[in-house]
Amino acid sequence: MEKIVALCKRRGFVFPSSEIYGGLANAYDYGPYGAELLRNIRNLWWSTFIHKHQDMKGIDTQIILHPETWVASGHVASLVDFLVEDTVTHMRYRADHLIEDWLKKPKNAEKIKTSVVVENMSMVEMAEFIHTHSVKSPQGNVLTDPKKFNLLFETSLGTVADNKAVAYLRGETAQGIFTNFKNILDTQRVKLPFGIGQIGKSFRNEITSGQFVFRTFEFEQAEIEYFFDPEVVDWNILLEQWKKDMWRFVTEFLGISSDNLRWRRHTDKERSHYSKDTYDLDYKFPFGWKELWGVAYRTDYDLKQHTAHSGANLVWKNNETGKVFTPHVIEPALGINRAFFMVLNDAYHEEEVEGKVRTYLKLHPSLAPVKIAVFPLQKDDTLKQRALEVFQTLQQRYVVELDDAGNIGKMYRRQDEIGTPFCVTVDFQTNEDNSVTVRARDTMEQSRVPISDLEAYFFERL
Repeated sequence: MEKIVALCKRRGFVFPSSEIYGGLANAYDYGPYGAELLRNIRNLWWSTFIHKHQDMKGIDTQIILHPETWVASGHVASLVDFLVEDTVTHMRYRADHLIEDWLKKPKNAEKIKTSVVVENMSMVEMAEFIHTHSVKSPQGNVLTDPKKFNLLFETSLGTVADNKAVAYLRGETAQGIFTNFKNILDTQRVKLPFGIGQIGKSFRNEITSGQFVFRTFEFEQAEIEYFFDPEVVDWNILLEQWKKDMWRFVTEFLGISSDNLRWRRHTDKERSHYSKDTYDLDYKFPFGWKELWGVAYRTDYDLKQHTAHSGANLVWKNNETGKVFTPHVIEPALGINRAFFMVLNDAYHEEEVEGKVRTYLKLHPSLAPVKIAVFPLQKDDTLKQRALEVFQTLQQRYVVELDDAGNIGKMYRRQDEIGTPFCVTVDFQTNEDNSVTVRARDTMEQSRVPISDLEAYFFERL
């Protein structure tokens, strides 16, 4: 993990937010290559699940919704973590994370005769565990009993200090979909089953550290609410189909090894109150198996809640049969930032080449921030001009980078570390036969390709 974090800072993928002021905990900015990688993940998700499905519609809703939205959804009452406080430093930590860390130590695990599922523990059970086993803070100090901590970010609307209305930064993108359900029915010619998806920022006031961009205050979600009639469609079959689509997207489109993926079903205690069944697609991150993508059968809970709180009639009417009912929902929800971290972790490779360690990101070509790098073999004006011409031609179709600073070895190394699939080198032979050397990132094999054939060459490979 330390190597990935260092590469992200060194090569312009991720920077600590507000670094010139000492940084801000659990907050990161995405540099030029990180922004491109994020955009590629978003675009691939949108293309796969929105554009290529006739039964899908995409929307983009506000970050600040009417505050009653979060009362209706249950977030104000139930979106909580259990926090403990170091009695000496007064630093706060998630109780479940400290218990998990305690259990990971071999000498502690041996003391527990029965298996412990931390996700199933109530606040009282966590308090008993911490007291019984003398679980301490990372600094080795005694902890307070766990307390509920609401994760919604509270803000206010209004310009007069004494006359401001309480509002919340959204804790998930899903609720903007539910509150626009009627608008979609009124403006789009949709038939059940159909889905509504969006990508956007969400915010949770979480207390955590040491997991890089995996868990942050501000994060990005790609969520779908797929509406259906449970009397016509078997939700079990629908849920399994979504699981297959999610697995295929991660393994085939993002290029992730299936060895690092697993499905985990939520227990009855862990599962959200509105869900009848929930699965997490977990990835093996450097700090253990953690959720990447969740899929839940939310029944008709959300639409009924918003109907009750708003007075709007959020139902579906079958014009052929006259049947009126509240649709049920399957929800696949992906963390874009977690997908970003997963892609980097899975793509990171090291190998020894001629006594030196070569580091490269084996990114799927569709995800690579830069598809092709072009550079002259030497700092020669003629070679620079020809390299510029090749760059400008390829730039019409691909994201291309022109580099003429440093020797050829250093330029290759830099492109390897940002995951560029191909490098094109203009050399003195180029002036003789109008050909260039194309080097492949993964194999380092070099091929001689006529400049006139480059577009066709890359079209087959990118």
